[in-house]
Amino acid sequence: MRSSNIVNSILLLSNIFMLATGQIFFKLGLGKIGGVNLNNAWKAMFNIHIIAGLILYVFATLIWFVVLSRIPLSVAYPIQSIAYVLGLLAALLIFNEPVSAMKWLGMMIIMLGVVIIAVD
Repeated sequence: MRSSNIVNSILLLSNIFMLATGQIFFKLGLGKIGGVNLNNAWKAMFNIHIIAGLILYVFATLIWFVVLSRIPLSVAYPIQSIAYVLGLLAALLIFNEPVSAMKWLGMMIIMLGVVIIAVD
């Protein structure tokens, strides 16, 4: 594997981890303010967890621009679906949400698709 491929892979994985971590921060922040509706949406702007999630999303987007300039969209975008898998794992491990057998199956299908796309 060439060093540019390694750097590209690290950039893409960084983007994926930032997206998943941003979602975790959003979930934590929304839990702290009791969710969002039209009456309290302004509170989200001042919640440290939501701000952290937004900052991660800004950096993830900047890295995504670099990724898109180096990796074909037909490869990078499907591989980015690993963020969904990380989200499911976070739901289970951090938020103690139930994960059904169908969700596990879906996660395995996503990962199989990522492997197929990555080796093509």
